[in-house]
Amino acid sequence: MVVIGGGINGIGAYRELALQGLRVLLVERNDFCSGCSSAPSRMIHGGLRYLENGEFDLVRESLQERDALLRNAPHLVRPLPTVIPITSVFSGLFNAAASFVGWQGKPSSRGALPIKLGLSLYDWVTRNRRVLPRHNFNLQSTTRKLWPGLTPAARRSAVYYDAWISHPERLCIELLRDVVQASAQSVALNYCEITQKEGVVTMFDQRGDELFELRPKVIVNATGAWLDDTVQALSGNAAGRLVSGTKGSHLIIDNPDLMQALGGHMAYFENTDGRVCIVFPYLGKVLAGATDIRVDRATRVRCETDELEYILGSLRLVFPEIAVTPDQVVFSYSGIRPLPHSDQYFTGRISRGHHTKRLDGPVPQFCMIGGKWTTFRAFAEQTADQVMGALNHTRRLSTLELPIGGGHGFPTDRRALEQQLQADFGIPTERAAHLVDHYGTQAADVARHCQATAQDAPLVPDCAYTQAEVDWLLRSEFVETLSDVILRRTGLAITGAISMEVIEAVSDIMLQARSLGPADMARQQTTLIEELAEYHGVTSDALTARNKERSRECVLAAKPA
Repeated sequence: MVVIGGGINGIGAYRELALQGLRVLLVERNDFCSGCSSAPSRMIHGGLRYLENGEFDLVRESLQERDALLRNAPHLVRPLPTVIPITSVFSGLFNAAASFVGWQGKPSSRGALPIKLGLSLYDWVTRNRRVLPRHNFNLQSTTRKLWPGLTPAARRSAVYYDAWISHPERLCIELLRDVVQASAQSVALNYCEITQKEGVVTMFDQRGDELFELRPKVIVNATGAWLDDTVQALSGNAAGRLVSGTKGSHLIIDNPDLMQALGGHMAYFENTDGRVCIVFPYLGKVLAGATDIRVDRATRVRCETDELEYILGSLRLVFPEIAVTPDQVVFSYSGIRPLPHSDQYFTGRISRGHHTKRLDGPVPQFCMIGGKWTTFRAFAEQTADQVMGALNHTRRLSTLELPIGGGHGFPTDRRALEQQLQADFGIPTERAAHLVDHYGTQAADVARHCQATAQDAPLVPDCAYTQAEVDWLLRSEFVETLSDVILRRTGLAITGAISMEVIEAVSDIMLQARSLGPADMARQQTTLIEELAEYHGVTSDALTARNKERSRECVLAAKPA
């Protein structure tokens, strides 16, 4: 069979089906996890606000999958303590009750009672398999002591736990690498496109400029926000609209005062329009979001100026004494949530649930509709079961407890793994922590490759990534372009570490590792630089300025105290 779409749901379905002994081809027209799956809020969560919509089954499933990811990928998915500022007691109580019977308007401000009810339900769902601590409430005095920068309007606060993911794109790659080890008869290809005409399925390899004819028994359509377009392209006629997209934008902010004010917690709060917003520490910076804007058609999107102002405005509501300015935004990103088609007026009411729809034809097509990052495994499992039912194939194993990539054999205390790396390879503490954070128990493979290289130096001074590490990525992780490395295999771009100097350093390594000519490399550089400016708010001037900032920092560091 063929799975079309190399985002998290498509990769999940590919893995699920391949591990059951089926022969599967995964095809992605760009890079893996380069579309909507690269633009989540970086939260792995049960969906507290889904309770307000009465989606108890979705919350139960999401909490199960959240806890599974904490066990199966602990190097990438970690607990996230979350504080909710509370400004009233009873507000939103009637609103929450009305939503259970189908009311579609935007929610009013949630007070202490509806929040207490929601968090109690959250805890109750996980009562028999508790992984994270129960919630607790704080009075105003404790709230002020723990978060002195929080809005004075917060009369109380509640603290509960969810989880966050450090590198969602890396988890996708680790899922693919696991399939390579487990299923020699299955293949995943990026930069390829699928077409179908009169029952004949063909695949075009963009990088090799080759065309192949395929004969699949089944097609799984996992193209997310582009699902309706894919249905039209494959079948030649529309099956009715299946997906409604909403756009979500996020900012990465370099503001030490805001980082300190969060106290290691995510703040989960409401904007003036009733939209839930978030802000939490992320890889040394602060992640803030998100917008929720209905879109008419699937296309690549970016964070627009009004969205940036909306998110910064929301931060002023929750931390009014902290100045957060546009020049502190080091990176922005945006994606389209592929939600089930809905006519809901308030976008926050559109379900984040998922289902699979079969479309009959010369080659049956199973469409993965909706879904969110946290529930990708459950969605993939449900889709795989429907596909296997159509093929009379029996399930071999469950993936619920199956570790992912560097999560295999991961110790309870990650410091033990870091110390083992230090002892085995003679590397500093910071380097060991970096490798474990990125690769988990596979960090030893990376360290071994780096040790075998005579000069394993940082890409640029004070950069966490090294030259040999990038070479390992090129050899091991389906890399085809410069953008793949900078934007998705590493955190160089999203953390603000990217500069023109870094781009040149990675380009030099690619030139040595691949049979690329200078002209091809120059084109890839231009594509990346344009992409950073167009879709992530990082201009070429900013990239050059970061060179100067790093040079100044190195000079200051070299001066005697």
